[in-house]
Amino acid sequence: MTAPWSVLLNVALRTTIVYVALLAGLRLSGTRSLGQMSTFDLVMLLIIANAVQNAMVGPDTSLAGGLVAAGVLIGWHAVFDWWRQKNPRVARLISGEGIMLVHHGKILEGHCRRAGITRDELQQALREHGVASISDVMLAVLEPDGAVSVIRNDEITPGARPHHRIRAIRRIQ
Repeated sequence: MTAPWSVLLNVALRTTIVYVALLAGLRLSGTRSLGQMSTFDLVMLLIIANAVQNAMVGPDTSLAGGLVAAGVLIGWHAVFDWWRQKNPRVARLISGEGIMLVHHGKILEGHCRRAGITRDELQQALREHGVASISDVMLAVLEPDGAVSVIRNDEITPGARPHHRIRAIRRIQ
């Protein structure tokens, strides 16, 4: 039920390394994988969870080892969340930024490729927002949480600028 301090410190170090590696890996895999999870994505997530469990605790199967691993994960999550809230650059690094997918009724193909969104997936997201035609869309954005936000042309008042904080990447044709 208990374990020596050296084993628990080893568990804490292993857990820290796994947490940072998974955070970086998930961040690099793109926002779509976080917000629009398919069956394939769920299976991958479950397999990763099982694979890294042994990497975090090693041979220690004690209650103390499990609690240390859980405590370290919660602690690092709180630290990164606090840091993200205090520093906009860290927030962009960890959470990402919105990616404009449609602008004034035109699909930004390069942005969609960068986001890993196919035309069919984009059209599905638009239908979920009650939009029948891409030409009816003023702006569609893949948000950092993986959701697609849609602003229709009829929702905008003349002179409004709904996307002042969303940065478009250069056009890739």
